[in-house]
Amino acid sequence: MLAECVPFALSLVVLIIELTPLHFLYTGPLLCATPALAAVTMGPRGTLAAAGLAVAVSITTATYNQAWGSGQVYANFLALFLVSIASVTTSNTVRVRRESELNQVRRIAEAAQEVLLRPVPERLGPVRAASMYLAAETGAQIGGDLYEAVQTRFGVRMIVGDVRGKGLPAVRAAAVVLGAFREAAHYEEDLVEVVVHCGAALRRDAVAVGATDEHGLLEGFVTVLVAQFGDGHVVEVVNRGHPPPMLLHEGRARPLLPASAMPPLGLEEFIAGPPGLTEAHPFAPGDRLLLHTDGVIEARDGDRAFFPLPEAMERLGGCGGREFLEELRRELVRHTGGPLADDVAMILADRVAEAAGGPARPPGPVPP
Repeated sequence: MLAECVPFALSLVVLIIELTPLHFLYTGPLLCATPALAAVTMGPRGTLAAAGLAVAVSITTATYNQAWGSGQVYANFLALFLVSIASVTTSNTVRVRRESELNQVRRIAEAAQEVLLRPVPERLGPVRAASMYLAAETGAQIGGDLYEAVQTRFGVRMIVGDVRGKGLPAVRAAAVVLGAFREAAHYEEDLVEVVVHCGAALRRDAVAVGATDEHGLLEGFVTVLVAQFGDGHVVEVVNRGHPPPMLLHEGRARPLLPASAMPPLGLEEFIAGPPGLTEAHPFAPGDRLLLHTDGVIEARDGDRAFFPLPEAMERLGGCGGREFLEELRRELVRHTGGPLADDVAMILADRVAEAAGGPARPPGPVPP
């Protein structure tokens, strides 16, 4: 960091002044300030290094200018010693406090992730499921991508989405969409209506927080894909501007492209007809479906080549659900050669045979 170089640069400036005809300038206060400046940006070791450099500069300049024996030199050394002691003590206190605050923030982030992006159950009706979230920002636990899977009286329903933007506004939008999905998924039979409820919740929240322009249009949007797995060998999909899911069937992977493009949530003013279309695709026992965000398919390597998701799925077809996602994560990191440029959310659904799968509908009465 540039700020960490300031104390050492200041010592260098003092050395240059003292070794030139400008040595008549009084530079003692500048050297005394270097440990204090280091304490603001560095820990005890960095502060000690800055103080040691200041002492070395003081000895060098006093020797060069033949100033030993004067009271001013000894006063400067005493002041530098006292300031260094205080700075090292302060830097250690600041470091401990920062570590405590960082640990607290991490605990809060982990708790928020458990509420907002909890892991999906391993078994949901006719499918085995697994989920993974990878935040692109260093130290982050959650971001603008979202996912959820719930078992309802209509079948197993999953959602994956991506909020435009970053930071807390994106997390808030993701929480709003997830909350609406978790509620509507249990009460709306029509999958399109579930998505409509998510869009309406997003608009209400945007109006409440002032995230609309002068024409009442949302400043952001959310791409979502909702899938439903029932008793039959099909998967029903509603896609609102989201990357299509990838189906692995008999060792070959292909995207389930929508028949017609629909805009994301928040851009409903561009819809001329119905608010969506439910499309059914074959999903037989042994098939695998990956719902993902664009952080997967848009990951690039050093040559700017996109991540080959179909080929990766075909290579990893023999892995179990959680192992599959973990291996896919490793391949993503190897492909990019470093940190991801965008958040990644993934849900994996494996269709099991009826004999092993049991009923798709949960037992018990319908919620009131």
